[in-house]
Amino acid sequence: MSFSHLGLSDKVLAAVSAAGYTTPTPIQEQAIPHVLARRDVLGIAQTGTGKTAAFVLPMLTILEKGRARARMPRTLILEPTRELAAQVKENFDKYGAGQKLNVALLIGGVSFGDQDSKLMRGVDVLIATPGRLLDHTERGGLLLTGVELLVIDEADRMLDMGFIPDIERICKLVPFTRQTLFFTATMPPEISRVTEAFLHNPAKVEVSKPATTAVTVSQSQVPAGREPHEKREILRRLLRDAKDLNNAIIFCNRKREVAILHKSLQKHGFSVGALHGDMDQTARMAALDQFRKGELPLLVASDVAARGLDIPAVSHVFNFDVPHHPDDYVHRIGRTGRAGRTGTAISIVTPLDSKSIAAIEKLIGQQIPRAEGDYTVHSEASDEAEAPRRSRSSRDGSRDSARGGRKPRREREPRQERPERQEREPRHGGRGGAPQQPQTATQHVPSIGRSEPRRPQREVDHEPADHSHLPAFLLRPVRARV
Repeated sequence: MSFSHLGLSDKVLAAVSAAGYTTPTPIQEQAIPHVLARRDVLGIAQTGTGKTAAFVLPMLTILEKGRARARMPRTLILEPTRELAAQVKENFDKYGAGQKLNVALLIGGVSFGDQDSKLMRGVDVLIATPGRLLDHTERGGLLLTGVELLVIDEADRMLDMGFIPDIERICKLVPFTRQTLFFTATMPPEISRVTEAFLHNPAKVEVSKPATTAVTVSQSQVPAGREPHEKREILRRLLRDAKDLNNAIIFCNRKREVAILHKSLQKHGFSVGALHGDMDQTARMAALDQFRKGELPLLVASDVAARGLDIPAVSHVFNFDVPHHPDDYVHRIGRTGRAGRTGTAISIVTPLDSKSIAAIEKLIGQQIPRAEGDYTVHSEASDEAEAPRRSRSSRDGSRDSARGGRKPRREREPRQERPERQEREPRHGGRGGAPQQPQTATQHVPSIGRSEPRRPQREVDHEPADHSHLPAFLLRPVRARV
């Protein structure tokens, strides 16, 4: 079947043909007729199967009739991340080039003033993240009472990021008679409950079993030790040994780990960029644009890059950290093997990841084989993190020597019992008797009678062998005056 049989307008068909597409994907073939018939749609498909075009193309056909009003968008598309929202806007710019439609993007990291000015001119398509959308409605600069079509994209990611309460608030602000399109790659029970509340007699379009991985992606795992520097060493070996590596996305679980790994790879001569949620929006878009253009062959990213990003030529995906949620694994490796291409997904697995790997294998219904080759990191293997650690230890040792021979922390002998805890020797003859043994610095001995010259430090040999934990001036003996 070709696009011409789906009921799309001539302008949209011309744009699709100009983009070089002739045959729709299964999700597009089944979903587009239902959207044009103004039915609610629940679409379930693997990532990378063309879900975005499944709602962009029919929306462009619907929007050819009608006119936008100030501060009242005609259609609303909700995305979980800024990158996905920007990518959907690119699709509208690409396929709607022959139409005079106003498309606005409401995401964080951009000034409210620029966004308000676009809303004032009237918007046909509003693409937004939930948080920034609610900010505009609370400020009174946006009304959702004119929304005719609502799209909730990557719904399972919305659930993971805690956006479902915001989605419920937004759905109360749009008309009850709207048309709703709901797209997701996985279908956890919580999403099933949400669809029952948001959709009305939806047409269910399921072109693949939920939480399945593409057959074009070759999956494997590499065992590693617990130490982070071992994982970094293994990753560098995998990058150097990888066959047909065109470009790759390297996923980490935490933003901090993204920054550390990015700096480590740069130090070892790799051309690499970084992408995580704490970065400035301009820097995030610049890194993504460089990766798309091939200027950066490697991209270290958090799960902000795991959902829906359309970069068809990604050849490899590396899970530097095994994801905590099995669904995230499906989305991560879905960045490769897109549009019929083959791809490779390799996960670095430590002993702490055994439960996560078992949950992933249970979800996808298959075992992840062990990668070929020996990537064991031996004890003599060094990492860039070890040298600073050793240098710090040597500096600490030199400082301690200058302070009186204090040994490094790891080699220090057990601290001896302090003198004040030892039994004191009895006095002889009271005040007129022989002077008592020298007191410790922590005790206060009052001066009695006339002063006598202090004995030189070299004559005193009553202190324990090691009092390096005390300053030198406190080690001077104190004699009782008689």
